[in-house]
Amino acid sequence: MLLLSGMRGIGLIGCGAIGKELATAIDEGKVKGMLKVVYDIYRDNAIGLLDRLESRPRIAESVDDIILAEDVDIVVEAASQQAVRDYVKPIIQSKKDVMLMSVGALLDDTLYNDIIELLDRYGRRLYIPTGAIAGIDAIKSVRHLLDHVMLVTTKNPRALQGAPFFVERNIDPASIKSKSVIYEGNAREAVKLFPANINVAALLSIAGIGADKTIVRIVVDPDTDRNTHEIVARGRFGELHIQVSNVPSASNPRTSYLAVLSAVECLRSACDDRLSIGT
Repeated sequence: MLLLSGMRGIGLIGCGAIGKELATAIDEGKVKGMLKVVYDIYRDNAIGLLDRLESRPRIAESVDDIILAEDVDIVVEAASQQAVRDYVKPIIQSKKDVMLMSVGALLDDTLYNDIIELLDRYGRRLYIPTGAIAGIDAIKSVRHLLDHVMLVTTKNPRALQGAPFFVERNIDPASIKSKSVIYEGNAREAVKLFPANINVAALLSIAGIGADKTIVRIVVDPDTDRNTHEIVARGRFGELHIQVSNVPSASNPRTSYLAVLSAVECLRSACDDRLSIGT
C-alpha cells in the first residue's frame, strides 16, 4: 500500500500535544511520509492542528475514515489507552501498521495477545517508541536473565494533575509541599492509576519481566522542574542503572520532551527502514 512517491501515507488519531508535534515533524520533512488524514474526538483540535501545517490532510469524521483510507498504510495513535482498546484491532485488520503512544493499554493481557495474533495474521507491524526512558535495548537483551526491575519516577505534582490516583483519594496534587513517595506497586496497577503519566512503566514491563514483577515507585517533588526516570535492573547478567532527567514538553508538562523526540524518531524509522540501530 506504499505511495507511488515511496513515501508512506500516515493517519493520525489524537491531535493533542504529541499529535501536534508528530504532525509538525512530518510537515517539516523530518519524517519520510505524508500526513493524509487526522482525527480527534474534539474536532476543534483537528482544525487547530491544520492551521499549523503547510500540508492539508483531511479531517476524519470518525476513525472509520482512517481505517478505510486507501492512501494510509501506517496509523499513529496519540490519543489515549481507550483509543488503543477501541481502534487498534480494526486498524490492523484493515492491513495497516500501527504506532502506539498509549502503550499502557497493552498491559491488558487479552488485548495484547489479540493484537499480536492479528499482527501475525495480517503481516503487519506494531511500533512503540522508547519514550522518556533509556536502556530498553539492554533490558530486552537480558530479559531472560532478569530477577529484579524497578522504575523510580520523580515529577512535579503539576505533571500528575488529573491522574485517577488523586481523584480516587480526593487529593489535590498542589497540596503536596515536600518531596514524597506517593505510590509503590507493580506496573500493571501503576498504569491504571496514572494512565497519562507512566506509560514508560508499561514499555519497561513489556521489554523485561512483565507488569506484575516490575516495581514502580512514584515520587512527587514540588521543587523539581524535570521528569526523572531511574531504572534499576539486576540478574545473572549483572546490574544495570539508568537515569534520565527530562525537560518537560513546552506544550504539555505531563509529557517529557524526550518522549516527543522519541516518537518522532520512531515514526521516522518506521517510514524509512534502510538503517536499523540497536536490538
